Amino acid sequence: MIVIIGAGPVGLWLAAELRLGGAEVTVLEARTEPDPHSRALTIHPRTLELLACRGIVERFLAEGRPIPDGHFGGLDDRMDFGVLDTPFPFTLALPQARTEALLEEHALAAGVQVRRGHEVIGLTQDASGVTVEVAGRSPMRAEYVVGCDGTRSIVRENAGIAFPGTAATVWGWLGDVVLDDPPPGVVNTSGPKGGLMVVPLPGGVHRIVGGDPASTRPDRPGELALDELRAKVAAITGGDFGMRDPRWLSRFGNATRQAEHYRKGRVLLAGDAAHMHFPTGGVGLNVGLQDAANLGWKLAAVATGAAPDTLLDTYHDERHPVGAELLASTRAQTALMTGYTPEGQALRALLSDLIAGVPTLSRTLAERVSGLSVAYPAGDGHHLVGTRAPDLDLDGDTSLFALLHAGRHLLLDLTGTVRAVEGVTLHRATSVVPHTDWKGVTAALIRPDGHVAWADDESNADAEAAVARRWG
Repeated sequence: MIVIIGAGPVGLWLAAELRLGGAEVTVLEARTEPDPHSRALTIHPRTLELLACRGIVERFLAEGRPIPDGHFGGLDDRMDFGVLDTPFPFTLALPQARTEALLEEHALAAGVQVRRGHEVIGLTQDASGVTVEVAGRSPMRAEYVVGCDGTRSIVRENAGIAFPGTAATVWGWLGDVVLDDPPPGVVNTSGPKGGLMVVPLPGGVHRIVGGDPASTRPDRPGELALDELRAKVAAITGGDFGMRDPRWLSRFGNATRQAEHYRKGRVLLAGDAAHMHFPTGGVGLNVGLQDAANLGWKLAAVATGAAPDTLLDTYHDERHPVGAELLASTRAQTALMTGYTPEGQALRALLSDLIAGVPTLSRTLAERVSGLSVAYPAGDGHHLVGTRAPDLDLDGDTSLFALLHAGRHLLLDLTGTVRAVEGVTLHRATSVVPHTDWKGVTAALIRPDGHVAWADDESNADAEAAVARRWG
């Protein structure tokens, strides 16, 4: 059995992926009830693609609000997501509480056990498994344990995995409040007195999130009060929008750290347990779900005996660089968001103008922020190996994402000569809507997470060998 610590979005998505791969999994969560507060509000295009690969994206689209652009460092000019090569050229505004609820429904339907009120206080591992200590309960035994328990991960600490990085020097503030005089739509403003965003949420509540020069300090300020939030907003915008009845007031810092190893023996980390950063652009939740997508099929294959244990090493090899890039990006955006000096304001204006005037720059940033640009090391293979496979339109009646619903490897045959292989979905397509990067491809093996494991544009003779090597 696999035990996941933490029933947030990352832990729930990972648990469902493990069940899809045939593994037994239990999720332990210290909270007795789901967190009603929504730290994240945004689902990015690559995450929507992953949801589509499991056939559940419509549930999220039905509740969320598509936004065709996104900000980089809070700059005035926004990246255009409409030019992205994806069925979902937008970010989806959806409170994390609803994202988590939908993911829990998906996990429970897959047969996942979620045990709330189970606070993990320690763990020890040996050659055959991991013993998990739970407050007030008998210890549990697991083959593998995955820490999805946030930046203060008890799993990471007990596994002895270092979490190097930098302490907070900047503090943002956040308030979910009722506004008697709300602004129309979304507000994004910045200047020498500070910057903020105002976003409408369901239930007649608005989120106000921002920062100001007084919040640049090494020590954490005290708890945020409504009067302080009102004063900060008024200083930046000239008014407080008639704010009242706070539902949630919070501060957050720019402490930036990354786990030295995503795997140590039988213990693995995903999401905020593996990387923490300033929450610029709502990227963290998305990278965490993408961690889980990478790990899920691999850990399930190892746990069920289909793959060797060494396959798990590729999780760190592939996702640690993605986490490092995430931290570099959020640090850069933090510098822009806190550029209150005249020089900082000049830099913001310059980069904002470049995003508006140089479409290739806007697109490159959008591809990075959205997760669409992520590619894993290909070695000496075909140029497509390691890249994300697009949702190819096959024979006019199905698409590549639809063929990945079962969570198995997909062998795509465009010549009709590849033989079926047990444990792998084979699809023979006689017509494919042309796609620039896929011209001339005759066969491809797609991993359960939607990345290309092997491709050929001359002969399919190596297809069966590629399938045999799918576990590395």
